[in-house]
Amino acid sequence: MRIPPLYRRPAWQRFFAGAVIGGVTSWLIFLYMFGVQQEKQITTLKAQQKMIHELKIKNAVWEHDLNKLNDETEQGLSIQDVKVTITNGETYGLDKLSVAEAEDALIEDLKSLIAKNVDTVFKGKMLLKKSIENKILEINKKRYALEVSEILFYSNMYIEIKLKRL
Repeated sequence: MRIPPLYRRPAWQRFFAGAVIGGVTSWLIFLYMFGVQQEKQITTLKAQQKMIHELKIKNAVWEHDLNKLNDETEQGLSIQDVKVTITNGETYGLDKLSVAEAEDALIEDLKSLIAKNVDTVFKGKMLLKKSIENKILEINKKRYALEVSEILFYSNMYIEIKLKRL
């Protein structure tokens, strides 16, 4: 068997030469377009990485400033008012005036806490609670012991107290 002698015909030679030249040309065009596209992608990625790095730095600075501000605010927070509430005055048949007078007497005892740092008062909350519970109130010629049910610390300090008859 023999290969047909197509190399002698110029039409086939031109076809094969055109196919080879077209293939090489298309490959070169493809490489050029792919290179340009990759270059654009690389520049875009570099710009995005730079932007991400700058934003991370800004975010770290803002977090540091925010934490510093929170610490300063926390240190500067002081008690401005003390509010005392007696929750079970009705169970002992006490009128609202007697309960209000007892609350005012307790507030007068706790006035020394005003303008103190909240953190300092919070650290001494057990001492505060014991000092309130050791106090005995006399309302309508009857003696009552106090039991602290809740203390809330913020710029205003709220204390809820329950009475116990002695």
